[in-house]
Amino acid sequence: MIETFGALNWAIVFAYLIGNLLLGWAMSRRVKTAQDYYLGDRSAPWWAIGISVVATYVSALSFLGGPAWAYGDGMAALAIHINYPLVIFVVVAVFLPFFFNSGVASIYEYLERRFGRSSRTVMSLLFLLTQSITAASILTATAVVITFVTGMDPLHAVFLMTGIVVVYTLMGGMNAVIWTDVLQGVILFIGAGIVLFCLLSEVGPMSGALSYLAENGKLKPLRTELDFTVAPTVWAGVFAMTLFHITVYGTNQMMVQRALAAKSIGDAKKSYLLMGYASFFIYFLFFFVGALLFVHFRGEPFEQPNEIILRFANSLAVPGLMGILAAAVLSASMSSLSSAFNSMATITVTDLWKPFVSDRGNELRLSRIFTLVWALIVIPMAYAFISSGGSILEALSKAGSYFVGAKLALFGMGFFSKHVSERGLLIGVAAGFIGMIVLVGFGGLAGVDGLFPQIAWPWYVVIGGVINIAVAWVASVLLDGFKSEWHPQSVPGQIRDFRESGRATTQDGWSIVPGVIDRPSWGLPVLFVGIIAFLWWFGTIG
Repeated sequence: MIETFGALNWAIVFAYLIGNLLLGWAMSRRVKTAQDYYLGDRSAPWWAIGISVVATYVSALSFLGGPAWAYGDGMAALAIHINYPLVIFVVVAVFLPFFFNSGVASIYEYLERRFGRSSRTVMSLLFLLTQSITAASILTATAVVITFVTGMDPLHAVFLMTGIVVVYTLMGGMNAVIWTDVLQGVILFIGAGIVLFCLLSEVGPMSGALSYLAENGKLKPLRTELDFTVAPTVWAGVFAMTLFHITVYGTNQMMVQRALAAKSIGDAKKSYLLMGYASFFIYFLFFFVGALLFVHFRGEPFEQPNEIILRFANSLAVPGLMGILAAAVLSASMSSLSSAFNSMATITVTDLWKPFVSDRGNELRLSRIFTLVWALIVIPMAYAFISSGGSILEALSKAGSYFVGAKLALFGMGFFSKHVSERGLLIGVAAGFIGMIVLVGFGGLAGVDGLFPQIAWPWYVVIGGVINIAVAWVASVLLDGFKSEWHPQSVPGQIRDFRESGRATTQDGWSIVPGVIDRPSWGLPVLFVGIIAFLWWFGTIG
C-alpha cells in the first residue's frame, strides 16, 4: 500500500515521529540522576500524569484490538471493562498512599518492608515477565499498522518502532514518558473520534444499525447468565475483572510509577481519578466503533481482525486520514512502550541489581543500559505474537490472567492479613502457579475436554488468587504461628500508627492514610451504578 499512502500521510507521520524525538531531547536536559530518570523532577501537573496513565493503558491494543474484539463478540465485550470506577476507587484509597508516602521509585520495595527481600524479588520477576509480554503485544499492534500501510516486513516494523521509542526514552526518562504520552493521547483520541464520525455517516440511520446489531446478537452489552465458561458476562466484568484490573492499576510498576512522579499525594490521586471517571467512555468509544464496523462490513470475516479499523479508513480515501490514524496508533504504541521500557529498567536496577550487586556503578547509566536490554528482549516475543489470530487486546488479557492471582495475593495479604509470613506467602505463590498449571494441563481452563470443567479466562485471577491466599495463610500459621499485632505496613497497622502518633492525616485536603476515602472518590461508585443502568438501557434500544 506504500504507493497509495501519499505524501500528505507520510508528512503527518514523520512530523509526529520527529516531534516525539524533539520532545525527548528537550526533556533530556532535566535528567541528572537515576531518580530523575525513574520519576522525573516532579514538575508535571496532575492532569498531564492522568493523561499519561490513560494513554499508557489504553494503547494501540485498544485502538485496534477493542474494535476487533467487539466485531467478534459485539458490545458484550464491553462488560470486561465496566469495572474501572470500582478499581480506581480501591487503588486511590489503599494502594497509592502506601507507595507515595514511601518515597521510593519501586513499588515492590513495599513487599520487602512488609515481608522480606525474597517476596520483593519474586514480585519483581513476575512484573518483568508480564510486562515483557505486554510490551511484545503492543509492538505487535504497531507492526500490524506499519505492515498494512507500507507493506514492510513485520519484523522490520518491530525493529523500527523499538528503535524510535528507545531513543527518546533513553534521553528524557520519566519526564519524556509523561509529556510524550500527553501528545500521543491527544492524537489517539482525535484519530478515534474521526473514525467514529465517519462510521456514523457510513452506516446510515442509527436505528437501522442498532437493529442490525440486535438481529445478529451484537447489541446487548450486559450478558447476565451465570456461565463461567463465557468470558464477556457482567459477572466476570464486575467480580473477576475488578480483581484483575486492581492488579493492573495498583500493583503494576508501569502504572503506579506515574503517580510516584506527582508533586503531592493529592496530585497522585487526581491523576488516577481522571482514569476512573473517563475510562468507561473511552472503552465504550472503541467497542462501539467495532460494533459499527460489523454493521458496515455486514459481518464479513477477516483473516487479521486487528486490521479492520484500518481497512475501513483506507476505503474512505479521505486525504490525510490514514496518516492521522497511523500516527494515532503509533502514538498509542509508543506511549505504552516508553512506559514499559522505563519501568522495567527501574525494577531491574532498584530491585534486582542494587540489592545483590555490591559494585553498583553509575546507576543512571545502568538504567539506560537495561532500558536497551529489555527493548531487545521483547522484539522476538513480539514477532511470536504477530502470527497469532484474533484480537490482540483479548490475547493480552488472557496471557496476563495467568499471573494476576499471585500479584493480587501478594499485596492483598500484605495490606489486610495479620498472620501471613514471608515463608507462607512464597509457598502460596508456588501453590497458585502449580494449581493453574494442573488445571490448564488437564484441559479444564484450556478449553479441552478433561478432568476439570472449562472456565473462561477472566476467572483465572479468582482461581489463582484463592489458591494462593488459602495456602499462604495455612502455611504461615503452621510454620510461624499466629501474630498478636498488625504489621506496621498493613492497612490496620498504618491506621493505628497514625492515630497513636498524632501525625497529620491529610495533605492539602487529601488523606495520606491508607483505607480512607476522599470526597472526590465517592463519585466513582455512583458512576458505576450509572454505567450499569445506561448499558441495560442501551441493550434494549435495538
